[in-house]
Amino acid sequence: MRIKLTSIMVDDQDKALRFYTEALGFRKKHEIPVGEYKWLTVVSAEGPDDLELALEPNANPAGRTFQEAMFAQGIPLAAFEVTDIAGECARLKAHHVAFTREPTVMGPVTIAVFSDTCGNLIQLYQPG
Repeated sequence: MRIKLTSIMVDDQDKALRFYTEALGFRKKHEIPVGEYKWLTVVSAEGPDDLELALEPNANPAGRTFQEAMFAQGIPLAAFEVTDIAGECARLKAHHVAFTREPTVMGPVTIAVFSDTCGNLIQLYQPG
């Protein structure tokens, strides 16, 4: 058994696709119309066959409530590993990404947290 797909809820799939590809540097893998929404996934440019991230519409009221509560509490809904957190944060800031936590050493890792502009906080981490 392997994890090959995970998802994150977004408030606007088109906006999310722009953010995740243009700011984060992921690549679109699938964009298939499914009624009012679409099956939309992105992959890492560094490991395109490792894992797909589905950008799911937060149309379900329960999902939207969960997403909003997690954001209000400052809890990231996803974490992405980087090898140079300072460099990655500088690159993302050049794309006008808003950070809620600057790089901070937390035991064996350094973390930073930013808003994905689509209703989520995302954590970056660099192992020590």
